[in-house]
Amino acid sequence: MKTNFDRSMAARAAGGSGPRRIDIAGIVQGVGFRPFIYQLARRHTLNGRVANTASGVTIHAEGDPAKIEAFIADISAKAPPLAQITDISSRSTPSENFTDFTIAKSEAGAVRSTLISPDISICSDCLAELFDPNDRRYLYPFINCTNCGPRYTIIDDIPYDRPNTSMKHFKMCAACQAEYDDPENRRFHAQPNACPVCGPQVRLFDSEKAEMPASDPIAETARLLRRGGIVAIKGLGGYHLAVDAENHEAVRALRQRKHRAEKPFALMSLDLKSIRQYAQVGDDEERMLTSPQRPIVFLKKRAGHGISAVVSPENRYFGVMLPYTPLHYLLLANGFTALVMTSANLSEEPIAIDNDEAFDRLSHIADYFLMHNRDIYLRSDDSIMRHTGGAARFIRRSRGYVPTPIFLNKSMPPILACGAELKNTVCLTKANQAFLSQHIGDLENIKAFDFFKKTISHMKRILDIDPEIIAYDMHPGYLSTQYALEQRNSTLVPVQHHHAHIVSCMAEHGIEGPVIGLSFDGTGYGTDGRIWGGEVLIADLAGFQRPLHLAYVPMPGGAAAIKEPWRMAVSYLFDTFGEDFNNLDLPVFKIKPANKIRLIKEMIVKRINSPETSSLGRLFDGVAAILGLRDEVSFEGQAAMALELLAHEEINYLSAHDLYGYDLTANHVREISVRPIIAGIVKDLENGVGQGEISTKFHLSLMRMYTGLCDRMRSETGLNRVVLSGGVFQNALLLQGLIHGLERKGFQVFTQRRVPANDGGISLGQAVVAAESTG
Repeated sequence: MKTNFDRSMAARAAGGSGPRRIDIAGIVQGVGFRPFIYQLARRHTLNGRVANTASGVTIHAEGDPAKIEAFIADISAKAPPLAQITDISSRSTPSENFTDFTIAKSEAGAVRSTLISPDISICSDCLAELFDPNDRRYLYPFINCTNCGPRYTIIDDIPYDRPNTSMKHFKMCAACQAEYDDPENRRFHAQPNACPVCGPQVRLFDSEKAEMPASDPIAETARLLRRGGIVAIKGLGGYHLAVDAENHEAVRALRQRKHRAEKPFALMSLDLKSIRQYAQVGDDEERMLTSPQRPIVFLKKRAGHGISAVVSPENRYFGVMLPYTPLHYLLLANGFTALVMTSANLSEEPIAIDNDEAFDRLSHIADYFLMHNRDIYLRSDDSIMRHTGGAARFIRRSRGYVPTPIFLNKSMPPILACGAELKNTVCLTKANQAFLSQHIGDLENIKAFDFFKKTISHMKRILDIDPEIIAYDMHPGYLSTQYALEQRNSTLVPVQHHHAHIVSCMAEHGIEGPVIGLSFDGTGYGTDGRIWGGEVLIADLAGFQRPLHLAYVPMPGGAAAIKEPWRMAVSYLFDTFGEDFNNLDLPVFKIKPANKIRLIKEMIVKRINSPETSSLGRLFDGVAAILGLRDEVSFEGQAAMALELLAHEEINYLSAHDLYGYDLTANHVREISVRPIIAGIVKDLENGVGQGEISTKFHLSLMRMYTGLCDRMRSETGLNRVVLSGGVFQNALLLQGLIHGLERKGFQVFTQRRVPANDGGISLGQAVVAAESTG
């Protein structure tokens, strides 16, 4: 179905008679676009030429006017899978009396502007060849063509030519070179082109670095996995640690060795039929799973599945992906229902990419190593997505999508935005393009910080961007902030965390404000030096006001309160009930001894290491702990996730529940007190109301509260657009409920789809705020 965008492009390109010059912008270089145009022009019996330019691709077409119009229509309708066309325009041009159609040499400067395409899944053509006994690449684990395979992770510099990729070590044989040189061949100018004669190879090693004799290393790896082995497997953007997902002892051993107590492991299965044995796959999920990007997708577990219970404990969902490299397909073709495929690292460290590094960092985890000799220049974790609130949404945007730019509605100066501390990404801008990096991770150790710096250097080089402005988070303790402050010869722009969240969503939708912004997360440094996270803002691209926020409560122990939510439970209970909180008969007091509860209370009273927070994420933690769900967590957001999963799956958003209330101060900056919510939850617990009912009421109460507050803001400001951003909006119930409630009241609601709502998207907002502030 054609979109309005497609029709508007076609309208701009159509019309006129005689020869046409056609200019195409977007991701149209390095993706097989010129041979596509060459073959399309020949099918329409047109003469002329196609060439790369500094701004995209230009075509000179001569022939029958009706055929030229049909040719232009087919360009956007039948473009190569890696291409992303943002504009097509055409105009009449003098005839040059061409007698054929050719691919011309690129114009000066074109190579410097080439957009590097992402690493994507093996295409159907290559997959068919992979399993064709008559094909010369039969069972070759590095088969690829112009339409698929590695890109971003193997490029070291521009122009995107083989000598600037990790394929420079492999000289093409005569057969591969002939394909590479033939514009009729789908491997024309495919830089990673290779075959068993001239390309990379796989080898199998044990944990002592001894090569294991095997005529078929992949088949032998499958046998070792069947026996319960843990195998480090080198993929596209780094190593995975793999085990048979149906082998409970192997999965448990992987958890123990990787020091990953409860965070779910990702699964990979050969096909949708295999996935449907253990998970529910709807039409929306199927589209995400089978897309060329092959993200990990959240799927509801199927009753009676055979997957180990420790793959995704205390969770209704699995994270599942289909194979995306030929090596994955060859491995999974050995009859596995699913393999655990988790990032090869210790918790909080970047994934391993180098072979020697893999031995050094993973030999105490992996029993075996399936390696290859094609270097990975830049690590890239698997992307993670979920379909909720009527759209596919990113939890993590990385492999398969990076470095495809976010196209903005205005031109930007060259900017580097350094992101936040958790789920860090960086963003570089050029003209109307914002390039977000792959997922870097939490900047809490030197390995992650080195990866952060290497990513910046690499992106600056391959995108040919020299930043004039550097944007950074206001938090003085973030390593990303410290990096920014050490840079010279650039204008430095601090950006408030929650403003950046809202603007990242505004940039996606091309709106400039002002808007009502609901910015909800766990932690963000406020302009008053306190920890924000439950903010109602009035924002535009340049600045914001903060008319409403959750009332501050102490966060005893600072960061310790994030890992031990029971501390937040004590804080909210003491804030609500005062000294009487000790007399309450609550699950949290049965878990923790009285002396520890007393110590936390003393920290709060004396303000010892107890920074104040307005965070909605911390409220979720506190409520989860009050209910006795989680007193401690092993990964960020675990308590809030447990609270969400406890709520009724099918909420009636129009339900007339006796919901929890809230109080609002009359100050200039009004504070939202949640004492009535805490008091209501405690009363329900004392009356024997079930945890699921309380969680459902809590979610519905927040929906009603914030919908009402937005209504109040609209009456005061006249604003009708509401923007939702921040990590709390990974909560599907809250997101869906607020969208539903706000739209019923006539609001325009904007949510994030192209970048994560969590801190993985914040660098985009930082870049746009910095551009507006310095413009």
